[in-house]
Amino acid sequence: MGRALADEFLVCRKTFEEADAALGEPLSRLCFEGPEDRLMLTENTQPAILTVSIAAYRVLGSLGLAPSFAAGHSLGEYSAHVAAGTIAFGDALQLVRRRGRYMQDAVPVGEGAMAAILGLDAVEVERACEEAADGQIVGLANLNGPGQVVIAGSREAVRRAGDRAKALGARRIIPLQVSAPFHCALMKPAEDRLAPELRALQVQNPRVPVIANVDAEPKRDARAAIDALVRQVSLPVRWEAVVRRLASEGVSAYVEVGPGTVLTGLVRKIHREAATASIEDPAGLDAVRAVFER
Repeated sequence: MGRALADEFLVCRKTFEEADAALGEPLSRLCFEGPEDRLMLTENTQPAILTVSIAAYRVLGSLGLAPSFAAGHSLGEYSAHVAAGTIAFGDALQLVRRRGRYMQDAVPVGEGAMAAILGLDAVEVERACEEAADGQIVGLANLNGPGQVVIAGSREAVRRAGDRAKALGARRIIPLQVSAPFHCALMKPAEDRLAPELRALQVQNPRVPVIANVDAEPKRDARAAIDALVRQVSLPVRWEAVVRRLASEGVSAYVEVGPGTVLTGLVRKIHREAATASIEDPAGLDAVRAVFER
């Protein structure tokens, strides 16, 4: 993950070196070589994804390409704030590592779950959660796009809510392989631990507005940005609303930076007229240039 970028671009190699120094261990080796089971631990996954995302972003910056807005899905909101200059890269790395630990600590492994509900609108999915809760926690976690909603909570409550959603007309229920039930009320202990650390950071007002997950509003000052990151831990990621807000602000092109192309696919479903591209390796550069040249 990220190795092709580091092999090709000096700015990327320096980004990985900066990450290794900030964390006091060779994150770069874990990204490039694994082992995968260690990389998949959320306290490693979060700084690894952040590092690859910022490495890719810095390639674009070195070519003179800059965004007018920034946004990110869940962890990606931290990458967005590093890109916007709100949070220093080194501070963000240390913070998201602890964020991963706090999230994992909040719910013992095996007690929580997440599932994607396909083909049912968010109102009906919320209804399914309410009807299936039976005194346990289950609720909306990611509102990713039309007909794609992720739920999270106690394992049995998530299973019951999935069954109820199917009865209400959902096309498919997909259990997700995750280490914890993110973005639901079970994450409140993690939010409480992370909040004072976020509020103690030295931050700057973002250079460009960052559209927040929790309310799809542009954050233009540091205090509002940090507050949104605090609340994000235990509240749903409203990604469809984020993209629609960007569209309403006149955004017509989106570039996804970092590993994978999941957000690019979601944007295409939400804002069909927009141009999209992604960069996770050098091969993505031509598509990105084409987007910026529109």
